[in-house]
Amino acid sequence: QVQLVESGGGLVQAGGSLRLSCAASGTIFSANLMGWYRQAPGKQRELVATITSGGSTNYADSTKGRFTISRDNAKNTVYLQMNSLKPEDTAVYYCNTRRIVHPKYDVWGQGTQVTVSP
Repeated sequence: QVQLVESGGGLVQAGGSLRLSCAASGTIFSANLMGWYRQAPGKQRELVATITSGGSTNYADSTKGRFTISRDNAKNTVYLQMNSLKPEDTAVYYCNTRRIVHPKYDVWGQGTQVTVSP
């Protein structure tokens, strides 16, 4: 069983930066995808960025060039460096890890609030 714990959210002014961390614990297998998603009030959860165990990344158009996802496989931790933050980045940010081959899993963290003031 895999558990995820996020940290690093908070309140920041527009143009500022935050770094989110997500540590995975439990029975973790290699060849997994880790990523960040976000959900703003009244909106659906959306992709922010993902990263494979080999380091390949994928970003939402709205975060390209401003956000950087990285991971430390030895620590089973994924990071999201967020720069040039905008008020529209305000949301609850969720960490996710999934594995599509046996043993399969799809696990979400509890979420961390990011608020960007104008």
